[in-house]
Amino acid sequence: MNDTLTIDNEDKQPLITHITEIRNRLLYCVAFIGIAFIGLFYFANDLYTLLSEPLRAHLPESSNMIATDVASPFLTPFKLSFVVAIFVSMPFILYQTWSFVKPGLKRSEMSLAFPLLTSSILLFYVGICFAYFVVFPLVFGFFTQVAPEGVAVMTDIASYLDFVIKLFFAFGFAFEIPIAVILLILMGVTTRESLAEKRPYVLVGCFVIGMLLTPPDILSQLLLAIPMWMLFELGLVMSLFIAYTQVQIDGAA
Repeated sequence: MNDTLTIDNEDKQPLITHITEIRNRLLYCVAFIGIAFIGLFYFANDLYTLLSEPLRAHLPESSNMIATDVASPFLTPFKLSFVVAIFVSMPFILYQTWSFVKPGLKRSEMSLAFPLLTSSILLFYVGICFAYFVVFPLVFGFFTQVAPEGVAVMTDIASYLDFVIKLFFAFGFAFEIPIAVILLILMGVTTRESLAEKRPYVLVGCFVIGMLLTPPDILSQLLLAIPMWMLFELGLVMSLFIAYTQVQIDGAA
């Protein structure tokens, strides 16, 4: 009876330790995001000015952005500061995630996990930058030019923020294609050869996604579809390199 109680206590102790560690690391992340938010909130209006530049650059001279809700002039920059704080905190959140899972990884898994986590964050940032510097000018240039005659283009600041956040996430996750390809191959869901054979279908899918996420002009669709296809090809190449690296690590072990 005493032996059984001892085994139960030993099983519960690691679980409690893990739960405590998860709680502590979550608190660290929340605290870091809070500190980043406090630092960014002072520049909330400047951040919104920077974010709205791609639209304001295409507005007619007589048009301005407007706030239709009473609290929008305060709440919209507030929301933007919080979202930017999360984006800025991603490297710290990545570090906390890595520190938690690292002790339970094998040597071969450890050599891949951190590069994949780091690459996923970097690709997400690249997708956001691509949306801001390449897609936004095309999208807002198209929308402002097709307005019917007699209609003044005056976008609500809250609606604009919701729209661009959705696009940021759409392009950010679209640029995760190489990581998704590598993980699917590593988990055995599919093979590199099978994905390579499906290349024509992937290419069509990229253009369908480009059609759904961009205005109905061929240039905008190409600007999203072609990078997505190139990222898919990059994932295939990187999966070949990772497979070779794993063989070398396993052989050395």
